[in-house]
Amino acid sequence: MGKALEGIRILDLTQYEAGTSCTELLAWLGADVIKLEPPNGGDQGRYVLTDTPGLDSHYFIALNANKRSITLNLKHPRGREIFIDLIKVVDVLAENFSLGTLEALGLGYDYLRRINPRLIYLTIKGFGTSGPYSAYKSFDPIAQAMGGAIAVTGYPDRPPVRPGITVGDTGTGVHAACGVLAAYIQRERTGLGQKVEVSMQEAVVNFARVAMMPTYQTGQPAKRHGNRYGHNVSADLFPCAPGGENDYIFILCVSDEMWQALFATIGRPELASDPRFATAQARKANFDELAEIIAAWTSKRSKHEAMRLLGERGVPCGAVLATDELLRDPHLLERGMIVTLEHPTRGSITMPGCPIRMEHSSVSVKRAPLLGEHNREVYQELLGIGEAELSRLAAEKIV
Repeated sequence: MGKALEGIRILDLTQYEAGTSCTELLAWLGADVIKLEPPNGGDQGRYVLTDTPGLDSHYFIALNANKRSITLNLKHPRGREIFIDLIKVVDVLAENFSLGTLEALGLGYDYLRRINPRLIYLTIKGFGTSGPYSAYKSFDPIAQAMGGAIAVTGYPDRPPVRPGITVGDTGTGVHAACGVLAAYIQRERTGLGQKVEVSMQEAVVNFARVAMMPTYQTGQPAKRHGNRYGHNVSADLFPCAPGGENDYIFILCVSDEMWQALFATIGRPELASDPRFATAQARKANFDELAEIIAAWTSKRSKHEAMRLLGERGVPCGAVLATDELLRDPHLLERGMIVTLEHPTRGSITMPGCPIRMEHSSVSVKRAPLLGEHNREVYQELLGIGEAELSRLAAEKIV
């Protein structure tokens, strides 16, 4: 049946992560994502976080799979003309520049929608395009701070902690992809494009809606609970053998039946009828003592053995997998979530692929493009620019 988003063309002006993660997800689903970059250096993510000067960073490579790259100087009059020609033949424009950047170039949404009324214009900003914070710049940790994630992460007797994954960046990208797809579906009904706006702060706030439960109920700020839950659920992280920095397993039981299965697995079935642990309220009140009992069992087993024994009995649990373990995890490898690609300058690279699986749409993961790798292909295919003009444009540093 073809790729799900086959035929959708996206002009991708995004940089760093919040925007690039959105367009990568859409590319994985089959959209033709054309990454437009400045001729001198390209997306800042190519080199800002690289470990080897002159080579694209692994950061960039991980966030720009399945895209084509072209270069264009939007500050040059001819570059601006070419950009406008591209706008006429794309479905989506995606950007996450600082507020007012494209407007300063005369290329804001109000102008571009007159050129292409069907254009879907995605803009990602730290705090949106309106409101008291709209002109402030943002990166992932700032979005996490302003969206509530940092305040509820960590232990109650210590300062709050930034979650280690980029929910402020890629979390925003996932929200943005949802908005683009909704706008595309609506355009199919109405024939008109529209502006889609996603704020990094608001994306994190959306992730925080369950953490805010105590505030809904009491009006007070939610507390930090470390690895334990603040609700009437007993859960924690338990140490495993041989005691390395990531030798832990997380266990979370939400019913009496799950606790009974856990007690049976660790060889203590009598605990199910013990008044200290027989009900959710009792387990919560006596969880320090219960955690010691569980830890005595988990600490004698590897995290993978403990997970297997508990998981086979229906106990919800998960080994703490370090980032290197993720890349060789047999489950992820079997499902195709971890892929190995050949890159022309980096060689063999193993990285995560697409987390979405569709029965009738399969897109293989392709490596991220080199800077301007598809100039000739895209400019000839979409705009009919010939070899001679392309050579001249390159010589004048317009592309």
